[in-house]
Formats: sequence, structure tokens, C-alpha cells
Amino acid sequence: MHAAAIRVELRIRETRTLKQKRSAVKSLIADLRRTFEVSVAEVDHQDLWHRTTLGVAVVAPQAGHLERVIILVERFLDNRDDVELLATAVGHIEMQQ
Repeated sequence: MHAAAIRVELRIRETRTLKQKRSAVKSLIADLRRTFEVSVAEVDHQDLWHRTTLGVAVVAPQAGHLERVIILVERFLDNRDDVELLATAVGHIEMQQ
């Protein structure tokens, strides 16, 4: 089994209040969960209306599948018009049976 945690820093466009930001982040998290079947949580910048950091967890049986999901998640976020991808960091865990 292989697992990875992706830390994604984003600037949220077109938001001027925390209420707008929370709505945008909630929608973004739902899109990521539905599209890639990953676990997602907001992990930093909860008090800023224009920034967020998301933690995305991925588990896969093969390392190749894990890497494909990581690339697709980054590409998905980079191609969205409502956010700007500022930074990503990936940590891997490999568990032996």
C-alpha cells in the first residue's frame, strides 16, 4: 500500500469576505473529493479571505497510481479559474506487508 499527503497553497480569486471564501473552499473540497476520491481538509489560513492551504490524502495499491493521482490533482487545481496555485509539497509513505 502506498500513501501520499499533498499540501496545496492557493489564492482564492474573486472573494472579498470570509463567508465567500468558506463557500469557495467548500465547493473546491467537494470537487476534489468527488473527482479523485481523496480525503481533503483545509489545514491553514482559515482566517484569511483570499488564501487557503489544503491537505489532500491519497492511498493507492501501486506507486504508479498514486503518482498519477497526485499529478492529476495538481493539474486540476492549476487549470481552475477560481484559484491560483501558489505552492505544492508532497510527502510519501510506503507500507510493507
